[in-house]
Amino acid sequence: MNDVLGRVLVVDDDEVIRQLIAVNLTLEGFEVETAYDGQDCLDRVHEVDPDIITLDVMMPRLDGWETATRLRTDQSTSHIKVVLITARAQEDDKRRGLGIGVDAYLTKPFDPAELIDVVRDLADNGSALSS
Repeated sequence: MNDVLGRVLVVDDDEVIRQLIAVNLTLEGFEVETAYDGQDCLDRVHEVDPDIITLDVMMPRLDGWETATRLRTDQSTSHIKVVLITARAQEDDKRRGLGIGVDAYLTKPFDPAELIDVVRDLADNGSALSS
């Protein structure tokens, strides 16, 4: 019997935040892989085959905006649910994320319980409310 709720690729250049998200999602029953920036995410996305990607915006090499755009425009990854998690809390930033087609937008500092709820909703229903 498989109790895994889904596979999540956690992408953040801050190791502490990356591990915080990974541990919380693992404890909730998700299988979790990590990547340290957008380029690492794109390099690994086909190998990991995630259901959901949590994605920081401000990262070296390739930021979250461009990573999300590339995920959405590639037919082989356009179905993956994307949650942006960022310190960028302006309405323009949220509109930009939603315009790219992300499924949820959380601002840092975030409540781990809220993140778990969003990821669980995406895994269960395919949709989540953006904050």
